[in-house]
Amino acid sequence: MEFTSMRFLLFFPVVAVLYFAIPQKFRWIWLLISSYYFYMSWSVKYTVLIAASTIITYLGGLFIEKANNISDKKRSVKLKKLYAFLSIAINLGILFLFKYLDFFFYSIKRVFSWFDFSINTPFFNLILPLGISFYTFQAIGYIVDVYRGDAPAEKNLGKYALFISFFPKLTAGPIERSKDLMHQFDEVHSFDYDRVKDGLLLMAWGYFQKIFVADRLAILVNMVFNYPQNYKGFEIFIASIFFTFQIYCDFSGYTDIARGAAEVMGFNLSMNFERPYFAKSIKEFWRRWHITLSHWLRDYVYIPLGGSRCSKVRHYFNIMVTFLISGLWHGAGMNFVAWGGLHGIYQVTGDMLKPVKTKFINRFKIDTNQFGYKLFQVIVTFILVDFAWIFFRADSFTKAVMMVKNMFYFNPWIFSDGSLYEMGLDSKDFQMSVIGIMVILFINFLQRTKNLRVELSKQNILFRWVIYIAGAMLLLTFGVYGPAYDYQQFIYSHF
Repeated sequence: MEFTSMRFLLFFPVVAVLYFAIPQKFRWIWLLISSYYFYMSWSVKYTVLIAASTIITYLGGLFIEKANNISDKKRSVKLKKLYAFLSIAINLGILFLFKYLDFFFYSIKRVFSWFDFSINTPFFNLILPLGISFYTFQAIGYIVDVYRGDAPAEKNLGKYALFISFFPKLTAGPIERSKDLMHQFDEVHSFDYDRVKDGLLLMAWGYFQKIFVADRLAILVNMVFNYPQNYKGFEIFIASIFFTFQIYCDFSGYTDIARGAAEVMGFNLSMNFERPYFAKSIKEFWRRWHITLSHWLRDYVYIPLGGSRCSKVRHYFNIMVTFLISGLWHGAGMNFVAWGGLHGIYQVTGDMLKPVKTKFINRFKIDTNQFGYKLFQVIVTFILVDFAWIFFRADSFTKAVMMVKNMFYFNPWIFSDGSLYEMGLDSKDFQMSVIGIMVILFINFLQRTKNLRVELSKQNILFRWVIYIAGAMLLLTFGVYGPAYDYQQFIYSHF
């Protein structure tokens, strides 16, 4: 059940209204039923996987907490490690089976081919269950938190199952921590007009990002990335920039709809984006992009490896390992590994060049507080991020390399001979795409100092309703949908 489907637009109001109508002690049960129904609308059989992951980590958490009470400390530590290892290993095993098994065998075949050995490897072509990477990482994070003593083990299986399956964030996050979300299921959430209004406004902004911007950009992006051999020079540049905004508006749009839906019912989900394309460095970009995944990788991979409290060589190793895992988390392919590797290289290179950069700034007396310098940093960071997205979006590493090669072709005539509008979008839709991007940048810029929902709530009722109606009409008139529309699933639902 996609957020942009008519089915969800009927499903969510029913869930929200009944949530407020039924007694408090039964509300978590209603949300659990609704969440499993939401997931079963995608696939009934893969509900078994999320249920299995839930039961395994639920029992793992109980066993770990029970081991804490053993008086023999050595035996207690051994048992805790065993339970944590088994819980994590089984969950990663399920994820590996459905997401990485074919890639694993393909990689083995490629390695043997380098030595002129030919082997036959099986190919299973299993369908990837929606949201499996998200709920698996959330379940693993829970086990690690219980093991470390950062969170208590949840005794109620039903409430823990709701923590894993809560429908707004189920298929594409945010990746929540038990200490942040679990307690909210026990809180009393009364109907509050202002909170419901704010939640609906956040959902509306998410729909604008998805329907007006992302899905329109996707038409040109799909055309160019699916047939990279047909495009060169500025055509590749335009497609890469369009994808840079498509994936942001698609994923940020999902997150805002999820957070807004949760807010309507009284729940607070974590922020996942904070104006990432205004970042002044790659390190800052990852503090603003997919924030919950960045925090997960920091807390459960980077810091346990040693973080920055080690030698320079080991520090750089830790960075590279973390970003390669990030790449593989997004997809089983060398193009995703290259994408993650590029971001790791960016950070390592940036750290290595810090002394040179400092000397250059001091030598030429550059004022780093000036707008021009900060703008230069933003542009450089955007270019690096945009280049890496090519590998992320390409169907394969080979196609990504082809696109990079094809970029270095000078064809400015596409802006005057009409070929610019032969990449899937006619002139009107192309212009609407550019307008959409400009709106996103403008709103992000305003969000630097203002909470726009708060600012809107301060206006008089007539002005507010003019904005609401104008926004609705804009989506209805210029949104990308209808009988000729190629339905665009949220990108991160595939991970």
